[in-house]
Amino acid sequence: MILPPVRDPRLVTVRRGGALSDEHHHLLALWAAACAERVLPLFTAERPDDARPAEALAAVRAWTRGELPMMVTRAAGGHAMGAARDLRGAARFAAYAAGQAAVVAHVAEHDLGAAAYAIKAVRAADGLDAGRRERDAQRDLLPAAVRDLVLEDQQRRDALCWSVFTA
Repeated sequence: MILPPVRDPRLVTVRRGGALSDEHHHLLALWAAACAERVLPLFTAERPDDARPAEALAAVRAWTRGELPMMVTRAAGGHAMGAARDLRGAARFAAYAAGQAAVVAHVAEHDLGAAAYAIKAVRAADGLDAGRRERDAQRDLLPAAVRDLVLEDQQRRDALCWSVFTA
């Protein structure tokens, strides 16, 4: 479970009583999709005919452009995570990363789920040092407008995210 028992209002959308603007919500979703896309080949190597994780990433990007409703995007995320069910290791974590990225449309805090699962995928494929390099590469991708927020959230929720942001 990557969601905290007490939500950070900066990661709750304005329409739900928090402080997160639509613009920043979209930036978080796009960053999460970029993190997941980096490891998507680990899934497609195992399941080249299963498009569900790639479709989830396309859906969340379409949501940020106003082309898909949140419910459709969230469902695509669930389908991507379903693609992981009978897999193990890097491919499983890569599918979960894509699913988590898509559900950022529903709950912004899933952004760290996408990033954490992507790091877990790289670790499973190539080891702890590769996971650290992936974490650093993800941080380089952070948009300036949400960078401090995400880095603070990584510190706050690191234990919930298997300590991938500090290990």
